[in-house]
Amino acid sequence: MTDDTGIFQHAIFSVPNCTEGYTTDDNARALALTVLLEELGVDETDEVSRLASRYLAFLWSAFDPKIRRFRNFLSFDRRWIDEVGSEDCHGRALWSLGLVLGRSQHHGLCGVASRLLELALPAVQDFTSPRAWAFTLLGIHEYRLRFPGDRAVQNARDALAERLMQLYREHSANNWQWFEDMLAYSNATLPQALMVSGQEMARQEMVEAGLATLEWLAAVQRSDDGHFVPIGSNGFFSRGGERARFDQQPIEAHATLAACLEAHRQTQQDRWREEARLAFDWFLGRNDLRLPLYDPRTGGCRDGLHSDRTNQNQGAESTLVFLLSLLELRRAAPILQPSKDR
Repeated sequence: MTDDTGIFQHAIFSVPNCTEGYTTDDNARALALTVLLEELGVDETDEVSRLASRYLAFLWSAFDPKIRRFRNFLSFDRRWIDEVGSEDCHGRALWSLGLVLGRSQHHGLCGVASRLLELALPAVQDFTSPRAWAFTLLGIHEYRLRFPGDRAVQNARDALAERLMQLYREHSANNWQWFEDMLAYSNATLPQALMVSGQEMARQEMVEAGLATLEWLAAVQRSDDGHFVPIGSNGFFSRGGERARFDQQPIEAHATLAACLEAHRQTQQDRWREEARLAFDWFLGRNDLRLPLYDPRTGGCRDGLHSDRTNQNQGAESTLVFLLSLLELRRAAPILQPSKDR
């Protein structure tokens, strides 16, 4: 799926669809994947390093220094289609840059990532998307693992975390423990961001709000027989309305898995270990149709679950979030042993 420019956005079955070009969103995810591979020691031939450099170069090209925003869509002939990308795209790019800076040992990559993060972070203060805030908070969390004394980054974290907490106060109720009046996409990223930020800030009410919203979301996304059922993208789930059962997207399984692993890390409660594995098992066929999304023949992941079939295309987002899920489970394996709930 990757050429000398970056990773392609879409595929026709398992064949890259070159005509659809590339996105910053997917190259940010791909960059994040290379960081996890490096961390797990999967870099014997330097291929991971070469790919990391390519994906980071894409982000550098995507950034417009005049307006300090990332563009998102690049055509196959290397023309930017949009003048400015979405707020979520910008936040996801910052997440991947934070991962590089927090975990990578490659100084060249870290130098570029540091410059980009410095230039791109201030724009987020004007954003209105909660998911862009959440992606940015996750990137800041990773960055601060290595650079905890950066006051400007700390101030940005405090402001964005307070905004998420305020949304929770404004929208949550006994029967709707959430930040908005709709469950849409990448939902579990919001409680995950609040949990990690609250722990760093010693704000227990933030941690508790993150855990409460994740617990509520996990219950909403569980079938009667106990398997994971993400909110469908064909209508989502508005407060007071009916949830969309399909089309179920791989991005929801990854977001839920990542958030549940964080909840397990903070609480050591076995229930979060099990919730994470339920989300991962969705890829393998423990879902509404009992059909696997992961394709072992190609190493790719199908693009979603329709009401009667899987989407046979294996695009970048789907494949990357499956691989990210797999690596995050492997990374967490030493702490995922059963323990007594407390």
